[in-house]
Amino acid sequence: MEIFLYRKDSKAVEEGFSEAEIPDLLADAENIVWVDLRGENDEQIAEARRILNDVFHFHYLTIEDCIETRNQPKIEAFSNYLYLIVHGVKPEDTRPDNFVTKELDAYLGANFLVTFHKERFISIKDVKTHVRSSPFAMKRGAAYLLHQVLDQIVDHYMPLVEEFDEVIGSLEERILDPRQDSNRLLGEIMGIRRAVARLKRISTRQLQVLYRLAHGEFPQIPENILPYYRDVHDHLLRIADLSETYRDLVGGLFDIHFAVLSTRTNEVMKTLAIVSAIILPLSLIAGIYGMNFENIPELKSEHGYFITLGVMVILTVLLLWYFWRRGWIFQNSSPALPEDVRSDDKPTLVVAESNASEPLHK
Repeated sequence: MEIFLYRKDSKAVEEGFSEAEIPDLLADAENIVWVDLRGENDEQIAEARRILNDVFHFHYLTIEDCIETRNQPKIEAFSNYLYLIVHGVKPEDTRPDNFVTKELDAYLGANFLVTFHKERFISIKDVKTHVRSSPFAMKRGAAYLLHQVLDQIVDHYMPLVEEFDEVIGSLEERILDPRQDSNRLLGEIMGIRRAVARLKRISTRQLQVLYRLAHGEFPQIPENILPYYRDVHDHLLRIADLSETYRDLVGGLFDIHFAVLSTRTNEVMKTLAIVSAIILPLSLIAGIYGMNFENIPELKSEHGYFITLGVMVILTVLLLWYFWRRGWIFQNSSPALPEDVRSDDKPTLVVAESNASEPLHK
C-alpha cells in the first residue's frame, strides 16, 4: 500500500503514511489523498479488503467486485463516490494473436482516489513518478488525478493496435504465396480473430465508462476537468473504431484464404482433367493394339509401331491445340491490350470541328 497526500498550497506531495492516519487525512476537505492498494498476495488482499471496508466504508458489493478480477469494465455511482473498473493491456503477454488485459479498480471521491490492482501497471508507476516530481496532478484534484491514470492506460493500447495493422498486412501477402502452409495460416488467422474480438469487446465497454465520465453525469468530476476526460474518450474511440476495422479485415482474410484454396484446387483439377483427356485416346489406341487378335491391321507391318506412335503424337498435339483455342491452357494472366493502347504514342484528344458561325453558348 502507498499513500500520497497533497496539502493546499504545498510545494510537494507527501508520502509514508499508515493505515491509521487515513481518516485524519480525509477529514480535511482541502487535502487530496491517493491510496494505491495492491493484491499480489493473500496478505495484501486482506489489507485492501480491511481498508476498503473499515476505513472508507465502501459498499460491500463493490468490494467483492474489486477483489474479484474477472469483471468487465463498468462504472457505478453512489452518494459520495464513484466505483469504476477499467482494463489495461499486459505488454509482457500481449501479442496480436493473444490479447491479454489486467483489471484496475478505482474509487473516486471529492478529495480522494483509491486504486486497487493485483498486477502491476506501468501507467500507475508513471503517474506516481510524475506526482513525486511535481504536485501539479494532485493539486488539480482527485478527478484530474484519475484522468492521468486513465490517460496512461489508454495510451498503452496504441502500440498493440499498430501491431495488429502490421500483422494483418503481412497475412494478406502470405495468403497469396503458394508456398505457405494453409493450415498454419488458418491457425494464425483464427488467433488474430480472437484477439481482435476481445479488443473490440473491451474497448467498447470501456468506451461507455469514459463516455459517462466525460459528459458531466457525476458531481465528483468538476466541469473544468471534463475536457480532459473527453480527450481520453476520443483516444479510446479511435481505438474502438480501429478494432472494428480490423475485425472486418480479419473476416476478409477468411474469404481470401478460402478463395485462394478453391482457386488452387480448381487449377489442380483442371490440370488433371487435361492430362486425363490427353491420355484417354492414347490409352484407347494402345488398348486396341494390345488385343490378342491375329488379323489386326498393320500387325505384321515393319513400320506399324512407329506409325502408331506418330498417330499418338499427332493426336496429342491436336488435343493441346484444341485446348489452347478453347482457352483452357497456356493463357496469359493479364489480358491482351488493343493495338492502339499498346502503342507507345500518347493518347490524343479528338475534338469535333464545330461550325464557326454557330455560337458556343446558347
